Amino acid sequence: MDKHLFLLGGGPPFTCKMAKKFTELVSARAGKISLLILERANWTDYMPKYTKVLKENGIMEFQYIPLPTVSVEEAKQLLLNSAGIIIGGGNSELYAEYIANTTISKILKEQFSAGVPIAGFSAGALISMEKCIISAKDNADGVFKYKAGLGLLKDTVIAVHFSEWMDESHLRTAVKMFQPRFNFGIDEGTGMYWCNNTLMGTEGKGVYRLKKDHLEKIDKPM
Repeated sequence: MDKHLFLLGGGPPFTCKMAKKFTELVSARAGKISLLILERANWTDYMPKYTKVLKENGIMEFQYIPLPTVSVEEAKQLLLNSAGIIIGGGNSELYAEYIANTTISKILKEQFSAGVPIAGFSAGALISMEKCIISAKDNADGVFKYKAGLGLLKDTVIAVHFSEWMDESHLRTAVKMFQPRFNFGIDEGTGMYWCNNTLMGTEGKGVYRLKKDHLEKIDKPM
């Protein structure tokens, strides 16, 4: 079964072509689109930012999974009945704690392996890696951190809000520490689409990588 992963470097919405591809993939499956998020004040008001562009592409059925209000067991059951899964953005440490470090992670990995498309925005993208690399600009302690991730994409480290946070040094630290095969800095308003661990396309403001110690911009049109 083909495995589909979308990585977005900032908050919603999807970029246009990423939204169309995600819609194409989920339309071939039964079930609703699950939005897996951490609950915060007025979270329901924020959901249209995720759903609007998908609705414009014809997707109308969504189910919301705000953690920790929704229990782990209920979240797992909802995820099992998903045509596609979106992991939202927010506090990256808490996303790792409530998702990657719980039994929810097992269901996400099983669904991903079964061909259910998964999209991660910002923190959701970070926890999709084997190591969730957290920028000093993304935590209250102001230091480089890492947590266990879901491992949906192997041997890869990423940084999000890359140009906006001027986080080249953060990406360099991650590369030096973990020596991954691949590394990417993803700007806000930018998406990457992977199929079976192969990069199929990018869209948006900018995607960067360190290659032989030099930072270069990459562009792979969808």
